[in-house]
Amino acid sequence: MGRRRTARDQHRYPALLRRSVRSILVIKPRAIGDVVLSTVVLPNLRAAFPDARLAFLTESAAADIIRDNPYVDDPIIFHPRRDGYLSLLRRLRSKRFDLVFDLFCNPRSAQMAFATGAPVRVGYPFRGRAWAYNVHVETRADRIHNTEFNLDALAALDIPVTERRLCFPLPEDPLHRMGEALYPLRTRSGPLIALNASGTWESKRWDLASFARLGDLLAERLDANILLLWGPGEEDDVEWIIRDMQYSAHKAPPTTIGELGALLACCDFTISNDSGPMHISAAVGTPTLGIFGPTNPLLQGPFGPRNAWVRLEGLDCLGCNLTRCTIGKICMRDLPPETVYMAFHALKEKNR
Repeated sequence: MGRRRTARDQHRYPALLRRSVRSILVIKPRAIGDVVLSTVVLPNLRAAFPDARLAFLTESAAADIIRDNPYVDDPIIFHPRRDGYLSLLRRLRSKRFDLVFDLFCNPRSAQMAFATGAPVRVGYPFRGRAWAYNVHVETRADRIHNTEFNLDALAALDIPVTERRLCFPLPEDPLHRMGEALYPLRTRSGPLIALNASGTWESKRWDLASFARLGDLLAERLDANILLLWGPGEEDDVEWIIRDMQYSAHKAPPTTIGELGALLACCDFTISNDSGPMHISAAVGTPTLGIFGPTNPLLQGPFGPRNAWVRLEGLDCLGCNLTRCTIGKICMRDLPPETVYMAFHALKEKNR
């Protein structure tokens, strides 16, 4: 049996690899924020392999991030509750990819990568998954930002990293529609600031009352126009914040993920819990302040020099990565709105 090729072996053949690659697959099934952060590899793959066909596999919830993406030739959208898994594996095999990057590396994505039969399959050898890849990437997930984690997969093949930017598609039509929808909401002289109180993990959500107080501070001191974001199952929370505020605020229109990107691109700033909308806002270029506690902003913060983050410093439990807090969610409960406002003021000055 032949010896497994390692990243070090592959470094000896960068020129040969680039000449022979005609089709590339990137696998990142979910979640919304993680898919957004993985798009950092796309401009670099296109620059390294300008003539190759570039495919990206993701689940239907993140489809808008990949459809219309200028770097993706073949968006492969998988509907978990509708599409057959075996038929997906056969479909991947039939495409005869030359090069595959698994940026998710759970048991199923490892099966997907292996099923392609691609001669070069790059992945992170997490427990029980190393067999699926023939180029292994050392994981630095506990030391570097998630974007750099994704770029490490390119470095394993000596693929040059010439750009560090996220790629969220912004077609002209949704941009125009969202701009028209937001125009009447600019009733004050100050900036239009999107507030996002949502979050997949209960532990990552700052209190609704704190968001209400922050909205009042922004309206009072900056004459800001406040726009509250919401997704499925979150409309009641937004309406509660609006009722609790002393100043008027606006509920965002319902949007798809793609329309949400266009909406955030039309805002002046975003303040958000650590969540998909936070990463979308940063990706479309809107200065973004992330509110953190159980997750580490050095690893998962809003990406890019225009953005910043805030948290309640001095707690031993920061960065616990628990989806449900067992000690009363102190990091979020005790984070004062004034502290978040001051962090936003610094962000605003940085982006003056």
